[in-house]
Amino acid sequence: MTIQQIYELAIEMGIKADPRGTSAVKRLLEKRGKEYEELSSKKKKLFDLESLKNPYSDTRILFGDGSIEVDKVMAGIDAGAPEVLLVDRLNQKGLRPGLHPEGSGPAGGASGPEGEGIDLLISHHPSGHAFAALHEVMDIQVDMFADAGVPANVAHSLFDVRMQKVKRGISPLNHSQAVDAARLLLVPLMAIHTVWDNLGNLFLGKYLSKRKFETAGDVLDYINEVPEFVEATKGKAGPYLAAGVPDRRAGKVVSNLTGGTNPSKDLYMELAKAGVGTIVEMHVPEEAVEELSKRHVNVIDTGHMAADSIGANIFIDELERQGVTVVPSSGLIRVKRKGKIV
Repeated sequence: MTIQQIYELAIEMGIKADPRGTSAVKRLLEKRGKEYEELSSKKKKLFDLESLKNPYSDTRILFGDGSIEVDKVMAGIDAGAPEVLLVDRLNQKGLRPGLHPEGSGPAGGASGPEGEGIDLLISHHPSGHAFAALHEVMDIQVDMFADAGVPANVAHSLFDVRMQKVKRGISPLNHSQAVDAARLLLVPLMAIHTVWDNLGNLFLGKYLSKRKFETAGDVLDYINEVPEFVEATKGKAGPYLAAGVPDRRAGKVVSNLTGGTNPSKDLYMELAKAGVGTIVEMHVPEEAVEELSKRHVNVIDTGHMAADSIGANIFIDELERQGVTVVPSSGLIRVKRKGKIV
C-alpha cells in the first residue's frame, strides 16, 4: 500500500464507524463543500481543502509523499520526536537479537544490515496541524449526548463552549515538534486520531449492548473480559470504578470513546439529568468524577492506553490483511482479531 492508500483507508473506516452515521457525515461534507464555494478567493487560499473529503481534522498525513510504498509501519498511541528518532535508529540498526515484536521481523535475530525498513510512523494522538485542530472534531459528541437523552440544543450549546476552551488550551503549545523531527530525519509521519476512536467506540458500544447489567460491578467485570483491558490490568492500568461501588445498580449504561477529548463538567451533569446511571469512558476529569459521584452516577475509567488500543488494533488488523507489517510501540497493546468490525 502507499501512504495515501493507508490514509484513505483510515477515512473510509472512520466514516463507517462514525456514531453520527454515514449519511450524516456525507451531508456534513456536502455542506462544507457548499460553504467553501461561497467563500471569497482570499479566504479560499486559507481553507483546509483536505476537510472537503476528510471529516476528521485530527487525522492527517503530517509529513511524507503520499505515493511512497509502505511495507512496514511502526504504530503507537503517541509519536513525538523520540519515536521519530526511534524509527530512524531502528532503520539504521534493526532490533536487537531476540527482541522482535511479533510479526516485525525474523524471530530471534536482527533484521540485517539494512535495519528494520520502517516506511511510515503512525501516531494515534496527533501533532502538527492535526493537533492544533483537535477541537474541530468534538461536535461528534453532540449527537452522542443527544442519543443518551440530553436535549440536542443543550448539548450543542455546551459543546460550543467546551470546544473554544480546548482551542484556547492547545493554541499556545508547540504543535510542530514531532513533525519537524520527521522532516529533518525524512521519516514519513501520519496521525490517526478520531478514526481509531470511532472504531474503538463502535466496538465497545456493540460489546456492551450484548448484555443487561444489574450492577456497576457487573459492567466492570464484563469490560474486563476485553483482551486489551486484560493486558492493561496486568500492567496496573486497567479499568476501575472511579465513582460508585460494585453493588450499586447500573441503571442506563452509556459509553464514549470518541470525540477528540473529554466534555466539560457541565456536560457530564446533563448526562446525570438524562437518567444515565453508569458512564464508561477512557478517562474522566477529576472535577467531573466528584460531581457525578454526588449524583450517584457510576463512572468506569477504562484506562487510556488500553481503550485507544482497541480502535488501533481494528485498523492495524486491516493493514495486515492488506500485506503491511506493523511494529507496535508507544503504549499500543497489540491484540489481533479475525473478523472485521466495519
